[in-house]
Amino acid sequence: MYAIVEINGQQFKVEKGKKLFVHHIQNAESGQTVEFDRVLLVDADGAITVGTPTVSGAKVVCEIVSPLVKGEKVLVFHKKRRKGHRKLNGHRQEFTEVNIKDIVA
Repeated sequence: MYAIVEINGQQFKVEKGKKLFVHHIQNAESGQTVEFDRVLLVDADGAITVGTPTVSGAKVVCEIVSPLVKGEKVLVFHKKRRKGHRKLNGHRQEFTEVNIKDIVA
C-alpha cells in the first residue's frame, strides 16, 4: 500500500515504515506525531483511488524523527563576462526527517 501526499507544497510517494526528508516543519519536536490530510492518490493492493483533488477521509500519520536536518551545501555562482563581476553564495536547505507510521484510507 502506498499513497501520494502533499507536504508543504511538495508531493511525495509514501509507504508504511519509510523515512522522508520534507521541507522544515515549524514548531516540530522529536517524537511528535503529525497527520497530513492532503492525500492525492491511494493504492491499496491494486485498488487505486484518485482524489479530486484529494481523497476524502484519507490521511498519513507520521512521527518526527529529527526536527531539523541541514542538507548539502549548494553553491550559487554568478558571473558577468567582460565586466569583472563575480559573486558566490552558499545555501543549505533545512529539512525535517519523518517516519511514516500509517496510511489511513
